[in-house]
Amino acid sequence: MPDRPYTLLSCGISIDGYLDTATDERLLLSNDADLDRVDAVRADSDAILVGAATVRNDNPRLLVRASARRAGRAARGLPPTPIKVTVTSRARLDPRANFFVTGDSEKLVYCPGDAVAEARFRLGAVATIVDGGRRVDMCRMSEDLHVRGVRRLMVEGGGTVHTQFLTAGLADELHLVVAPFFVGDSRAPRFVGDGSFPWNPDCHARLADVRRIGDVVLLRYALSERFCQD
Repeated sequence: MPDRPYTLLSCGISIDGYLDTATDERLLLSNDADLDRVDAVRADSDAILVGAATVRNDNPRLLVRASARRAGRAARGLPPTPIKVTVTSRARLDPRANFFVTGDSEKLVYCPGDAVAEARFRLGAVATIVDGGRRVDMCRMSEDLHVRGVRRLMVEGGGTVHTQFLTAGLADELHLVVAPFFVGDSRAPRFVGDGSFPWNPDCHARLADVRRIGDVVLLRYALSERFCQD
């Protein structure tokens, strides 16, 4: 198999497995202590990836927040924040979104070949546009990221992207944080969609760690033989 980055998926869900509500109001699924843990994971990554829907709906900055961690990266000859990566099918992203305008790290946008011209017109001034082929394939994208020097990739959602990485068998590790409440609305987005997953009733993922962080619980799963227990 061609080289690809070590890939860690990070996600927060409700007890009933939802990422958000069906309304425009953003759902908080974490707490300050867990957000600091996520910041540490970001600081150890070479790139952070989110889907285009996450860029549009959540407007994330995807920065390393702690000054000590930014300084630590600088001491290792790295930019303060990892490379930011997103995937889009139609390039309908706002160049003024936080994803593009915050931080000095490189921004990569992968899109299908027939959307490259539109992506470069909209986003070429704020990001590097990468032709992902007829349809962006997560495996091909992972290999391209490895060529670009990404050795550790953190995937922060959303559900479509998580589903694609998991069903393609490209995930080495999963951090799943469970918040202490239910959403109870089938219209809301779930952690993953339908698909054929390598881990199923006949092939279990290995639970590597369980950690209580205030009122949330972190479940850490080993999803490949490359899993790093540290």
